[in-house]
Amino acid sequence: MLRPSKKMLFAIEAVLDIAYHAGGEPVQSREITRRQGIPRRYLEQTLQQLVRAGMLTGVRGPRGGYRLARERRRVSVGEIVRAIRLIEVGEEEPQEVSTSDLGTKVIGPMWADLQEEIMRRLDGISIDDLCFKANHAGIESEIVKKMDFAI
Repeated sequence: MLRPSKKMLFAIEAVLDIAYHAGGEPVQSREITRRQGIPRRYLEQTLQQLVRAGMLTGVRGPRGGYRLARERRRVSVGEIVRAIRLIEVGEEEPQEVSTSDLGTKVIGPMWADLQEEIMRRLDGISIDDLCFKANHAGIESEIVKKMDFAI
């Protein structure tokens, strides 16, 4: 069964959390940990890797944290997966499944095709799409709690 790594799931969750709860303000890692239950030691590393990959921007200072580097509709899940996969494996090319003829000429290409299809599907899902799904699922954004409607 194809399964994403914990780090990959944490990365997607963290980016979605920032997009869904930020409201233009930087989101601190402790807020993400509180809301999502992602262990802080993994989270900090992952957030820094996403900053290096150009998906997040780090904001320094007491009210600092992380923001999306681009509009959430311009960040795809596929980009996040690639960034984390490159870090985990150190290369994007799939490793050979086997050295036999069946492995290299049949199983390997089939596996590569499956990975390409999965990545095409993930590229078609934006963080904005996931924010819409979260809203539709009734998950309350903390942006609403922070808004002040006093005039």
